[in-house]
Amino acid sequence: MPATKKPNRRAQILQCLAGMLETNPGQRITTAKLAEKVGVSEAALYRHFPSKARMFEGLIEFIEETLFSRINKIVSEEKDAVQRCQLILHLILGFAEKNPGITRILNGDALLGEQERLRARIAKLFERLETQLKQVLRERKLREGKALPADEGIIANMLVCYADGRINLFIRSEFTRKPTEDFAAQWQFIKSRFFM
Repeated sequence: MPATKKPNRRAQILQCLAGMLETNPGQRITTAKLAEKVGVSEAALYRHFPSKARMFEGLIEFIEETLFSRINKIVSEEKDAVQRCQLILHLILGFAEKNPGITRILNGDALLGEQERLRARIAKLFERLETQLKQVLRERKLREGKALPADEGIIANMLVCYADGRINLFIRSEFTRKPTEDFAAQWQFIKSRFFM
C-alpha cells in the first residue's frame, strides 16, 4: 500500500488563515483560533511560522509572486500598451475576486493592529504596481509614438486608484460587489479618457 502524502502544513496554515480572513471580517484572528481551525496546537503553528506576522508575510509573498509573475507574462506577450494596462487591471481585480480573504490584506483591513512592516509591505506592493503601469505608459510614448493626455505618472496613479477603489468596494459590500463587475464598460470609459 503506497504511503499517503503528508499535507503541506505551511500551505494548510496559510489557506486556513485566508479562509478566516474571508469569513470573519472585522475580527482579530488569534493564533489560538487559527490553530483550532487547522487542527493543530499553537506550538505546532509556531514550528512552521515563528510569529503571526510571518504568517501574514507568507500570504503577502503569495500575492506578490502571483501578481508580478503574471504581470511579467502580460508585458512579455502583449506589445500594445493599452491592452497591457487593461490586462494588468483585470488581473488585479480578478485576483481579488478569487481570493476574498487575501483581499482584506491588500486593502490593509486585516493588518490593523498588526506589525507596521506588514502595512509598509502592502504599500510597497501598490507602489510596484503603479511603477509597472507607469513604465508601460512610458514605453507607449517611446515605442508607439502616441502622446498621452496627461503625465504617465498621473495616469498610472489613477489606474491604481481605480483598482484600489474596486477592491475596497468588494470588501465593504462583504464580497457581494465583484471587482470585475462592469469592468468592460468601465474600461471603455477609462480608455476613452486616457488613451486617445
